[in-house]
Formats: sequence, C-alpha cells, structure tokens
Amino acid sequence: MIGTGHGPGGPLSALGLDELRERHSAKWREYPPEVLPMWVAEMDTPLAEPIADALREAVARGDTGYAVACGLPEAFAAFAARRFGWHTDPAAIRLVPDVMAGIIEVLHLVTAPGDRVVVNTPAYPPYFYWLPRIGREVVQSPLALGPDGYRLDLAALERDFAAGAAAFLLCNPHNPTGLVLTEEELRAVAALAGRYGVRVISDEIHAPLVYAGARHVPFPSLDEPAAARSVALVSASKAWNLAGLKAALAVPGPEARRDLAAIAAEVSESSGMFGVLASEAAFTAGEPWLDALMAGLNANRALLGDLLAERLPGVGYQPPQATYLAWLDLRALGLGDDPAEWFLRRGSVALYSGLKFGAPGRGFARFNFATPPDLLTDAIARMASSLAARPHPSRTSALDAL
Repeated sequence: MIGTGHGPGGPLSALGLDELRERHSAKWREYPPEVLPMWVAEMDTPLAEPIADALREAVARGDTGYAVACGLPEAFAAFAARRFGWHTDPAAIRLVPDVMAGIIEVLHLVTAPGDRVVVNTPAYPPYFYWLPRIGREVVQSPLALGPDGYRLDLAALERDFAAGAAAFLLCNPHNPTGLVLTEEELRAVAALAGRYGVRVISDEIHAPLVYAGARHVPFPSLDEPAAARSVALVSASKAWNLAGLKAALAVPGPEARRDLAAIAAEVSESSGMFGVLASEAAFTAGEPWLDALMAGLNANRALLGDLLAERLPGVGYQPPQATYLAWLDLRALGLGDDPAEWFLRRGSVALYSGLKFGAPGRGFARFNFATPPDLLTDAIARMASSLAARPHPSRTSALDAL
C-alpha cells in the first residue's frame, strides 16, 4: 500500500515521477515539467498511513472549522520525551500556524522594534524577509567552514552578542548545512546568552530528522538560565511532509511560560485544523514511518556523495548530520556567484540558490535529496551533462573576441 511507505525503498520509493508531477505544491508547480525540482524543502513521499487515516476521518465528519490545539501539545510532549528525553509541560505549549509565524510572534513578545537579532549564516532565507518586516535588524554571524564541514563560531557569536543583540535566532538542526550542535556547544551558547542578556529563540523544525552519530538536544531542555528563558519552535511539517497543512508549536523553557501566555487566541486560530489533526497523528503514531523514512534518507545521503564523487568531483559536499538538505559548494566549477541559475538553464535541475542564504552562500546551492533514488541519480547526471556541454575555455575566448 502506497500510504504505508513500507517495502524495500520505504517512503522515498513509493511514488514515481508521473505521480509526483500531478502534485499541486510549490515544489512541483514552480518550474516547467521538464525541470527536476530539487529546491524547496518538500519530500517526494506519500503520507504516513496514520496521518492519511486522520485526515480521511476529518473529511468524513466535515471537521474543517477553526483550529484549536486539541491533543497536539500532549502528543508532542510524549514524542519529545521518547525521542529526545525532553520532558515539557503541554499546558505551557502554544499552537501557532507554522514555525516562521511562531518565531515572529515570539520576537514581537520578547524584543522591540529596532532590536538586533543574530542568525548564523548561511541561514534559512525567510529570516531575511520576515525580520526586517517587523522592524528587527538581522545580524549575520557566519558559521565557521573548515575541512570537516561547518561548526559554530563561538568567538564570532560573542562578538555579535556583545555588540548589542537582543535575541539569537538559533537554527538547530541547521538549515541549510545540516549541522547538529552538541550539548557542549549549546551550553556555550547559553552561557554567552546569559552573559549578554540575549533571548534565544530556537528553530527546531528539523529535530526529528537527525542521523545516527548525532543527537538532538532541545535548547530549552538545558539546565541553564538562558535556556529556561528560551522558546523552541517545533513542528511535524518537515519530518512528515505536512507544510501545507499549517500547524506548529511554541514550547517555552520554564521561565518563558509567561511570555507565551501572551500569544493571542487569534494567532492559534490561524493554524489549520487539518494541520493540527495530522500533526497529532504524526507525533502519536508516525514513528515507524519516520524510521523507514530515515533509512531511505540515509541511503540517499550516501548515494548523493557517491554520485558527486563520480560525476561532479569538484563539488564540495559534507553529508549533513540532519535534514534532507545538502549544502553544495560549487565554487570550484567556475559558475559564478549563482550556480543554481546555470543548472536550471543548462541542466533543467532546480536547486535553491545559495545567494538567498546570506553572504556565505555565494557559489553554493542547496539540494533536496528527499526524492526517489532514480530521480536523485537523474538530477546529478543532468548537472554533470550540463557542465560537459560547456564550450572549451579557449573557444569561448575566441568567440568573445569576435
């Protein structure tokens, strides 16, 4: 049965290209049909059967009214206890439409117009859009890039905190690099935040998507004063492919409960009833499907590395510790600041332009590998072919001289 995601390939092998092209979501409608979409963070999977059942039952009873949290806070709290060892009080959790909307609402509550908000770059592109819209200044604090991938630059973070930051928008697991911060690193962040009076808002939307060898530590779970004053934003949307259904949760540390209590009822009502019901089903009964998904994602993560080494050896790739997003260093290919534009025009492969992730994104692009293995293979083959078809440098020079 397609909805279960069981079988040799799991959820990532359940759908073919023709079925995927029938979808109406942004991933499959943004570009012409000949383009393979490897850009936005949607997965090419069917729904987990418990989620599909919950939605079918809701449709059957006409359950399409204004959203309330129902049992979602309790479902998440139980999931977090099982998965992360995090014990949080469901009564303090607030329903929000999505993680970005929750971030904005919390920033309204704990910062003031004109305040500086630090983000680690490369950073999730909507940060650069939404923070200025509410009058907050984005401070780009670059991650450190070394031979083994990205790491948190604590010295840079302290410099940016000391310059007068009001809040730190922590993205952990990190989008787009897939970095998962260790408990030691998170405690160092908490110490800096406490020293400089910085409120931490933690975007943990990718927390269920951590691979073996790394461990997600929810920031508010730390026994640190700054963690007690922090708020985490969580959702089932990435791990179970529910972004269009609109439901997320704001989860406070013990000392931030009063802040979240000020979230207006109208904010929660902007969530989707289907999102609430689907998310509750995901956190309650969706872990077997998630485990099958992670096995497929792990295989694709390795496959991508093999394909790049074989077909595009000049591309820098560090397998992410979490997420289904690969942050590709394409600078050695000589395609300029926006190589995604080349691969779209010449290879009919849509990547997410690195330029949208802040200054460190020049020459990079984000690649979504949550897709059937044959489509992943085709995408890399197209990218390689587009480079093989490039004019020889000497010929290009001669043509330019004409």
